[in-house]
Amino acid sequence: MKASSNNLLSIIKGPRQFVIPIYQRTYSWQLVQCNQLLNDILRISNDSAVQGHFIGSIVYFQESIHTVSDVPKLLVIDGQQRLTTVSLLIAAIADFIKENAVEIDTSFTKLQNYYLINPEEDNELRYKLLLTRRDKDTYINLLKGIPRSEGMSQRIIENYDFFKSKINKENVVAIYSGVQRLFVVDVALEKEKDNPQLIFESMNSTGLDLSQADLIRNYVLMGQEVHLQTSLYESYWYPMEQGYGSEYAALFNSFMRDYLSVKTGTIPRIDMVYDAFKAYVIGGKAPDTISEVVKDIYTYSGYYVNMVLHKEPDKLLCGAFKRISQLRVDVSYPFLLPLYNDYVNEVISRDEFYEALCLVENYVFRRAICGIPTNSLNKTFATLYKSFDKANYMDGLKAAFLLLDSYKRFPNDTEFTTFLQTKDVYNFRNRNYLLNRLENFQRKEMVNISDYTIEHVMPQNPNLSHEWQEMLGEGWVEVQGKYLHTLGNLTLTGYNSELSDRPFQEKKSMEGGFDDSPIRLNSYLRRISSWNEEQILVRAG
Repeated sequence: MKASSNNLLSIIKGPRQFVIPIYQRTYSWQLVQCNQLLNDILRISNDSAVQGHFIGSIVYFQESIHTVSDVPKLLVIDGQQRLTTVSLLIAAIADFIKENAVEIDTSFTKLQNYYLINPEEDNELRYKLLLTRRDKDTYINLLKGIPRSEGMSQRIIENYDFFKSKINKENVVAIYSGVQRLFVVDVALEKEKDNPQLIFESMNSTGLDLSQADLIRNYVLMGQEVHLQTSLYESYWYPMEQGYGSEYAALFNSFMRDYLSVKTGTIPRIDMVYDAFKAYVIGGKAPDTISEVVKDIYTYSGYYVNMVLHKEPDKLLCGAFKRISQLRVDVSYPFLLPLYNDYVNEVISRDEFYEALCLVENYVFRRAICGIPTNSLNKTFATLYKSFDKANYMDGLKAAFLLLDSYKRFPNDTEFTTFLQTKDVYNFRNRNYLLNRLENFQRKEMVNISDYTIEHVMPQNPNLSHEWQEMLGEGWVEVQGKYLHTLGNLTLTGYNSELSDRPFQEKKSMEGGFDDSPIRLNSYLRRISSWNEEQILVRAG
């Protein structure tokens, strides 16, 4: 490795091409970073005492594949954001000079030939900076002056336009002078001697911090030959990223934590996923080759996307995934991922997989109703899959749930019913899940409960009317206090304000009342003529 402090423009100048490897993230600097760079450039240009401004490092090694061209291809390990941003600024300066005929100690042609293109070369080798994916086409079209079109990289276009808007005849000389005084740590690696991954990790980058997902992607692809990098990225990693859509940045770290929980039996911290992944690969638990590791991640990521983003094509299974999401029990995924894998590989049938999903749903919901703390669920689900005999799969799975004891227990019917009759469901975080399941269970035509309002059959008003006091009996104060927000006293209606505090018989018979309601939750209310503690308990049980 050779490292030295060098002028950035002197590094770029001359026949060479900086290539951004295909696995690296796309250009991502925002306007705030561009504005900071421009302010630094103007500051140093106006201060003759400042010899230069350090903006970070450029780390690269020469590609091992030799061509007949004299232009060396330098694969960039760290520094893409700086190289791209400064190149966009130089392009903006060059275009401004060309369009405004200003006098400056350079020209459009010099800026192009020195810092943007290799003038003696053709095709992609003509460009000193070769970006990745659609960034590449956008940047090349920008240098060619090709009219813009849909699908171009917004970051490239917006940052170029930002620089162009800030350049004028009064400051163009100062900006170019400042660019000439930018310095970087120039780190040239020797591929056969240096470990690019270790060096990359040790760099104190001044660019945007890399996510755990970026680090993992770089780790699995950086050390591979270019042809294998391209194959693994295009066949597996890029399609995997696309599967998450706009949720990739938010969800991939969580997926990898759950994936590693499945593979290792331990749950890494979300900010330590990268370190846990390296330990998994190095420690001998992972498949033998990086190609197999990438393919396995791709497979499990597909399961995860189908569950979490509800892309499962089977409607019955997708419905179960949606309900599990509604219960907000993300900690169940380390258990569900291997179940999904067994379903795909026909170890269990579709009906058995659905039964297992319903079992998880039932377990989590019963515990919530019974008020059992959730802080043990992550460890319970992380170890549950390996705890039962797969020879008698479904019997073993059910037994594993039933054998959970103490704070891990699966509440039985008696415990569940007791809590369900007396729990404050109105202020329960899974209230809508419960009402939705009760209303739509086994329905073909689903009711959207969000179109309705929750109604208290026995009113919330502490000053109940004489009619309500008589119907509830002498202990009406205690009955209201104990059962007001319980399941038995709650229903759905589109006429909440009209029903208000009316007596029970009026709530039944009025226009829009319970007797006319198409809501299944109101069917019991249509059949009875009075409302008291007994009816509330019967309806809840």
